[in-house]
Amino acid sequence: FSIGAHRVGPDAPPFVIAEMSGNHNGDLERARAIVRAAAEAGAHAVKMQTYTADTMTIPVDDDPRFVVSPDHPLWGGRTLHSLYEEAHTPWAWHEELFALGAELGIVVFSTPFDDAAVDLLESLGAPAYKVASLELVDLPLIRRVAATGKPGILSTGAAVVSEIDEAARAAIARTVIIKLN
Repeated sequence: FSIGAHRVGPDAPPFVIAEMSGNHNGDLERARAIVRAAAEAGAHAVKMQTYTADTMTIPVDDDPRFVVSPDHPLWGGRTLHSLYEEAHTPWAWHEELFALGAELGIVVFSTPFDDAAVDLLESLGAPAYKVASLELVDLPLIRRVAATGKPGILSTGAAVVSEIDEAARAAIARTVIIKLN
């Protein structure tokens, strides 16, 4: 299969993806610099994440399920909502970063965390998707990504074999349905 102009597979050269994630530190110029640095380093793609704090969690500060353990060396005592608010890539930046990637000849794609994120990425012509390993159990999201007909990368780092099997079956079943129509 291909992502942008790059062939990906066992008989193709390595496809190098630079991860942006929250490394922009909330600064658009730093996000631009990451895309530029990835292109200059020879990466084939930059992968972002598309979510908001409100699509990931709720703003609760008195429930331990939504607060990082006080013992954590970096984020101890912070709410998940505040961490996601700080780390997310603002949706208003996506179009500019996709355009910058195109200008520099580097593919930009993303990890969506919900249907609205997929809709945004589709409107920008995302050439591929990655599903985060913690989202591998979100079969509706996997089906939605597969329904785009674009390549999808399923991350398996936090999954057990049965979850990987179920996710792969969801993606394949949806893809086959699309191809039959």
